[in-house]
Amino acid sequence: MKKLFIGRQIRALRGDAKLTQRDFAERLGLSTSYVNQLENNQRPVSAPVLLGLSEQFGLDLAQISVDDDDRLVAALSEVFADPVFAGHRPGLQDFKTVSQSAPDFAHAMVRLHHAYRQMSEQLAMLDDRLARDEALTRPTPYEEVRDFFHFENNYIHDLDVAAEELNARLSTTGRVFARDLVEHLDARHGISVTRHRLAPDASEIRRYDAAAKQLSLNEALPESTIVFQLAHQIALLEAGGIMDDVLARARFQNEDATHVARIGLANAFAGALVLPYRAFLRTAQETRHDLDLIADRFGTSLEQVAHRLSTLQRPRLKGIPFFFARVDRAGNITKRHSATKLQFARFGAACPLWNVHRAFESHGTIIRQLAETPDGSRYISLAAHVVKKSGGYGGPVLHYAIALGTEISHARDIVYCDGLDLARDAAFDPIGISCRICERLTCAQRSVPPLNRAISIDSDHRRLVPYEIR
Repeated sequence: MKKLFIGRQIRALRGDAKLTQRDFAERLGLSTSYVNQLENNQRPVSAPVLLGLSEQFGLDLAQISVDDDDRLVAALSEVFADPVFAGHRPGLQDFKTVSQSAPDFAHAMVRLHHAYRQMSEQLAMLDDRLARDEALTRPTPYEEVRDFFHFENNYIHDLDVAAEELNARLSTTGRVFARDLVEHLDARHGISVTRHRLAPDASEIRRYDAAAKQLSLNEALPESTIVFQLAHQIALLEAGGIMDDVLARARFQNEDATHVARIGLANAFAGALVLPYRAFLRTAQETRHDLDLIADRFGTSLEQVAHRLSTLQRPRLKGIPFFFARVDRAGNITKRHSATKLQFARFGAACPLWNVHRAFESHGTIIRQLAETPDGSRYISLAAHVVKKSGGYGGPVLHYAIALGTEISHARDIVYCDGLDLARDAAFDPIGISCRICERLTCAQRSVPPLNRAISIDSDHRRLVPYEIR
């Protein structure tokens, strides 16, 4: 069982109770020195102490999770793989200690490295005058929002619950149809909904005229997208207070990031309204996470189902931890989240051995891959090609590949693991996070050397990879 260090939470509980370490220890029946060691993460918390903290000080045991620490450890590990830290790379235990004891410092370090990386890349392309521009050191609004949702575990509890409660008022089965949402918008807000071609190039999806109280939707959109856009509009109208509280807590550096995040929060509400938590989790378990069957049950797209599976992080009612990503044809990860130990690279492309890249060749088919990362963790990875249209002939057509996966320990609950030889080591493809931080020394698909390793080049000896990693 993984040792649990919760020094920060214990210090917060003691601070809220306005107790000294001595008084706090007496309430728990512990020694003062033991409490001091717990608060400084020098000793893991035991089950009896956890129970005492819950009974005496109201500690919510369901909130105790190492998921956030794992994400921070992965981010710090990638930061310190940069050559700028050569000779000064902390060990794994150091990363864990910092992420558990000083998470704000760890986040600041990740943000600082992000600014450094961005500045370095700009310096390679721009002159000194542009490189000194302060704006270049800031993360873009989308990067800032991406990191916010990443460290929120892609789950906003108050939004999710509010959306589920609305779903229960609109539907007795858990599935909402476009007509349900149209009627709700009319009855609750006096808003009329029309469907027609919004722009000559068919690229516009939704347009809301607040003065006229009219919502226009592109008639060429699939029904699943129509429903989602209606739910998104409801989120903007009814969940503004919750979103304001979340945005205030986020403290974005960039005002544009606040606007981007509001859209992301409205999308989170819409996803939870269309795929209500308990009904969705129950269906996922009953079908053993069969994506097509779940999509049919709720009338949604494959991507909506896959994304929702990666957000099932409700306290006391968590689903299987999944990773989810969406990749375009150029290999750019346009959406990403992981509730597993596998964390996506913040910079550079994804591993070329990952099956998500093959999905573009497999139309209408979910392809499977057994994969093993350098740390020895093993996963089932699913990938599918998705096409998004918003018009007729000549209209824009977007192509993406989505990936969904979880650790192989959950195989019995995943229908896609049926028929796979999980006991055979050779069945697992060796994949990494990104070439720039991957420690595999013999990968023939490597595009660049790892940042923290030296290389040697022998002009008389040519391999598939033209250098040897030392």
